[in-house]
Order: sequence, then structure tokens, then C-alpha cells
Amino acid sequence: MNRLCGTVLVLLFQFFSLQTFAQLALERKELNATKIDAKIRLDGVLDESAWINAPIASQFINTEPIPGNVPTQESEIRVLYDDEAIYIGAFLYDTHPEKILSELSQRDRLGNTDWFGVIIDSYQDGINGLEFIVTPSGIQFDAKFSGIASGQADYSEDVSWDAVWNSSTKITSNGWVCELKIPYSALRFKNHSVQNWNVNFMRQIRRTREKSFWNPIQPNIRGIINQSGTLTNLQNIKSPLRLQFNPYIANYSNVYRDAAKISASTNNVNAGLDVKYGINDAFTLDMTVIPDFGQVQFDNNILNLSPFEVRFQENRPFFTEGTELFNKGNLLYSRRIGGTPVDYNKAYVGLSSGERIISSPTTTPILNASKISGRLNNGLGVGVFNAITGATYAKVLNENNQSSRQVETSPLVNYNVFVLDQNLRNNSSVTFVNTSVLRMGPTYDANVTGVLFTLRDKRNNYALSGNSAISQRFLENKQDIGHQYSLNF
Repeated sequence: MNRLCGTVLVLLFQFFSLQTFAQLALERKELNATKIDAKIRLDGVLDESAWINAPIASQFINTEPIPGNVPTQESEIRVLYDDEAIYIGAFLYDTHPEKILSELSQRDRLGNTDWFGVIIDSYQDGINGLEFIVTPSGIQFDAKFSGIASGQADYSEDVSWDAVWNSSTKITSNGWVCELKIPYSALRFKNHSVQNWNVNFMRQIRRTREKSFWNPIQPNIRGIINQSGTLTNLQNIKSPLRLQFNPYIANYSNVYRDAAKISASTNNVNAGLDVKYGINDAFTLDMTVIPDFGQVQFDNNILNLSPFEVRFQENRPFFTEGTELFNKGNLLYSRRIGGTPVDYNKAYVGLSSGERIISSPTTTPILNASKISGRLNNGLGVGVFNAITGATYAKVLNENNQSSRQVETSPLVNYNVFVLDQNLRNNSSVTFVNTSVLRMGPTYDANVTGVLFTLRDKRNNYALSGNSAISQRFLENKQDIGHQYSLNF
């Protein structure tokens, strides 16, 4: 009986502790941004008068290792802005600055180090945001952040996204300081004269494994961005012209010498262009013409004994940037674009006596690809994607009479994706996705259409999510139809 009473008391204590922390997490903190005229020098020293007089965000709350605890070290954050950028100054106190971990690493790779960061949700949809992190040694990390992935995971990060922003750090006698300058060209926001943004500041103290947030993150509430604070009083800021050209030229030379010291060489020159254009404050056009992905790492060799294809990781920059809309429902597998020709084995069928294949491309050439993506003020995200790959031919040589013939292994192919993603109240959403493949000639076409949704209550205690999709493959004399569906609570 005593043991039962003790268990009940412990459960009641835990319940009321969670309720107290829930109230704490649901109260949004606010920080007033200060507009400035004077220039800010990024030197890791917050000595300008604008920094000294700006309002302070403090009183962080731990999420790890024990949610709700007060961090062992204090943090003070200030935010300034002008007509060009937003500035974030952070003084991160530490009673043992000699113990601050600051391992050097590559960009977008946080090693064994402390760090400070900010998540900005300029549209206040509670789902999508941009993440900027800097370490004491000055390593930058940035990503597109999805606070609640559709259905399952709490959040996802698109680390392949890179913005142009500046930062400066300095370790002092009582902690470390960082200054961030994030230009408006790296952000998207509403075209309003006065606007507020969802923001949350975060800090990691590596040696104590503490991770804390300015606006507390409650672990039993799904999502991160939906638990942000508010940055207020951003007045008369405008998106600059976002236009970027990246032309390239690449030369590939191969020299081969056999055992008889007979040399052979090939030379190939490729040229193309990447374009990024901000259509307006919400939508961006990305385009690549005759892209070259020669710098992308090779796939690992995998022995596949199953009847299903292996899904390799996408490493090509154009297909990994800005994919938060196009990856909805997991219906787009971009590796098929520019992949192995659909009829690659066709050249090996029906070879006559004395014939052999002397060349057969293992990939299809991408002629161009473009995508338009963005989100309207009412929370509707729109994504349109199109790519065209050229035809490929295998060359067959008849050694008896030295004649040759061509076998088409892939026709001209058009790939399309269309996405509508509507944000709803309480960080809920509903999404429509359509993907299609259209091929010239008799080779089959395909179409897949899916709908997915996530509905949450006001406190994010309960969620109902589901998805359904139908696939159609249009063969010459018949049509294959498949479907899937799921429902989760």
C-alpha cells in the first residue's frame, strides 16, 4: 500500500511538473528589434552604442539533458536591423572560458564544439524556417529547417542549402561573443511595412551536453518552430533583387597507354549555366542549362539481390537545394533524372553474329531543369519542377563488314512535379503532389498523384495524419495502376 501511494505521488509530481513546463513553453517571449542607421563592424566585440542600448533576450531554458532546467551559463542576445540586413549579437557567458570547446571542422559540420544559433520563421507558419549557427572558432552552419515534417519526424534539416552571410566570434575572459549579419537576400519575408517574425535563439555547451533555447522547447509537443518566440517591430524592410548567374566550363581529358605502349586519348569540353532569380518576395526560380555534376561523389557499389531498385542518396546540388516542397510525400526520386537509360539493356537484345557494342551511355544527358517554389502570405506553398533529358543511343559494330548501327536506349524525356502545400491552424497542413514522366515514342509514360495531411489540436497534444497515392504506368497496350494509403494517430 505504501509503495502504491509513493508511486501515485511520483506520477502526480511528474504530471504537475509537465503541466507547469507546458505553460512555460506555450507563453511566447517577445524581443523588440532595433533599427539603426550607423554601420556595425563585425569584429566579435559588442561595443557599438546600438548594441549597448538594444533590448536583451535572456533567461534560456534547457531542452537537454533535463528539459526545463536553467542552464549553468547565462546568455544575452540583441537584435538590430537596417535597410540591408538583420544583425544578431550574442554574449554567451562562461565561468570557465578556457574549457570552451571549439573544434575546427568543415562548413555545415558541427564537430565537438559549443555553438550558438537562430531559427527564423519570417512567415510565422510554425513549420518552415531558416537556421543559422556559428561556433566559437567561426565555423558556419546553415540549413532550411522544417519544424514538423509531414507525419512522423519532429523536424528535418536541408543542410545542402547555403546562404551568403557573415559572422565573427571571439573568446573573452568571461565567455565568448558572436556577431551575425544575415542580409535580406538570404531570407524571404512578407511585403508588409511592419512585420513580426517567429524566432528562437539556441545554444549548446558541449562539455556539459546542455542545449538550451530562448523560448522554451517542450519535448512532449511535436515540432520546434511552432514553439518559437516573436521578433517584433521590423519596419520598412524590403527584399533586394535576388539574381545570380553561375556559368561554368569543364574540360575532361583521358590518356590511356596499353602494354604495347600504344597511347590513346579523349578530350571533352562541357559548358553550361546556373541561374537563381527571386521572382518576388515569396517565389524563387532556379534553372540549370546543360549541367555538369562531375564534382559530385560516386555512389558506393551495392550488390542488389532484390527485385527492387536501390535508392541512392542525391548528391547533385541542383536537386538537393530547396527541396522541402518537392520532397513532400516522398513521391519524387530525383536520381532517375539523368540516370541509367530506361532501355539500357535493349542494345544487348538481338545482337547478330559478329556484332558487338562499342559504346553505350550509362547516363542520360540533362538538357535543362528548372523549378519555381515559394509560399504565399496565406500559407499556401507552391512548387513547380520540370526537367528534360536528351535521347541516348548505343552504337553496335558489325565486325564482319565493319558497318555500324544505333539502338535508342532512352528517348527524349520530360519530368514534371507540381506541389500545393497549405498551412493550416495549429501547425497543421494538407498537401497535394503530382509527378509525371512523359517519353517520346512508344516507351511507357507514368503518373503518380498523392494527398497527405496532418491535423493537430491547439496544444499539439494530439495529431491525426495520413497519406494516399495512386500510380499509373501507361504501357503500349495496357495501363498498370497501383495505390498506397496510411493513417496515423
